Amino acid sequence: MPAITFGGMASGLPPNIVETILDAERIPINTINARKAKTENKLKLVQDLESKVSGIRGSLGELASTRGFQDMKLLSGDPNIIDGVVDPELSKAGSWNVEVVSLAQKAAALTNGFPDKDRTEIGIGYFKFDTPDGSKDVYIDGSSNTLEGAANAINRANLGVRASIIQDSEDPDNPYKLLLSGETVGNDNKINYPTLYFLDGDQDMYFDGAREAKNGIVKVDGFEIEIDSNKLEGLIPGVTLDLKQAAPGRQVNVTVKEDLELVVGKVEEFVKSVNEVLGFIQQQNAMDQNTDTSSTLGGDSLLRTVESRMRSLILTPQSGISGPIKRLNQIGIEFNRQGTLQFNKDKFNKTVASMPQEVSQLFAGDGFTRGVIPTVRKVVGDLLNSAFGPISNRKRGLEQKIRRADQRIESKERQLVRKEQTLRMKFGRLEETISRLKSQGAALGQLGGGGGLLSSLQASS
Repeated sequence: MPAITFGGMASGLPPNIVETILDAERIPINTINARKAKTENKLKLVQDLESKVSGIRGSLGELASTRGFQDMKLLSGDPNIIDGVVDPELSKAGSWNVEVVSLAQKAAALTNGFPDKDRTEIGIGYFKFDTPDGSKDVYIDGSSNTLEGAANAINRANLGVRASIIQDSEDPDNPYKLLLSGETVGNDNKINYPTLYFLDGDQDMYFDGAREAKNGIVKVDGFEIEIDSNKLEGLIPGVTLDLKQAAPGRQVNVTVKEDLELVVGKVEEFVKSVNEVLGFIQQQNAMDQNTDTSSTLGGDSLLRTVESRMRSLILTPQSGISGPIKRLNQIGIEFNRQGTLQFNKDKFNKTVASMPQEVSQLFAGDGFTRGVIPTVRKVVGDLLNSAFGPISNRKRGLEQKIRRADQRIESKERQLVRKEQTLRMKFGRLEETISRLKSQGAALGQLGGGGGLLSSLQASS
């Protein structure tokens, strides 16, 4: 049906009469939309709270990422000679004196010099390598019979040998040489460098120098040990040492100790994540006479639940923990006057220095139900549980409220569409009727008031 519009209203009614009525009918929809907007705002706030509570769980991953709670680090007296990394799961605190008498080395061989690397031909033939897997040949044909071509052919053969071109400025007329190096070091990785068979080259090739693979020697606390690698695993428990250079006669102290800086950083992240939650709750509960509580979570039971569990988590002593440290405030984590947490690093460091195992036990517990980390994991898990957690329940309640509001709005919008059609039809008929009556009245007026026909009749009589 085409839309019915009104121009000049014969009835004298305003031309926007239908729109005026519909605007009045739309007031309940606007009210529902306003309530829905406030509900949506509350849902966003609950989602924000959920994200902050989830952040506590994220900080736990850092706290519990190593052996329960501790972290270890390696200190080298001279990182230019010895460096290394620590496996925190396996390492133990201690100190060792290490002397690098000699490094393990790779086998290597160096050819005589050539004037260039890609034009002078070395001839047609092959390199014959004696490897642990037997004799291996690398053939050089007319398409690869330069230093560069030979290096590429050897590297493609994957014999445990790397070929490269070096430039030696000692002989400026023939600076380019082919260097062959073993990929690994030590006596167990010997390759006899190689026999050369070449004909018809522009210049003869031969090996100008060679070095056999051999093991290195280190002394640990005075005891000499032969090594077949310059990266040593297991020499010190849980430590991989990286030997950088030989320094015979010089002892380098290598120490594995508690990495307090890293541990402090992790505890700070935990405190920060809890304060994100507590600060959010305080912000929502900060109300005055001008606060619109319908669009905030101020006074919401959800906030009271979360805050209560957070405070209990911090203040309640950990049951089943052996040792004198059972509360977080004993290691410098406590509430301040603003109702959030503060972290006293000095107190924490002193406590860790004097009772490291007790602090570790407080956090790690038994790894399942006892200790700060397992307890926090359970509390946060219960709050975020998708089936029965209070945050999830609150989200579902608000989402259902929004869906019901959408359904009511949709229903009322359909009713308004039908009502608009009805009103326009009614007012259209009304206008049509009034216009017709006015036309009839005007015609009658002309008949009665014009006098022409009636006067003629009177005159003739």
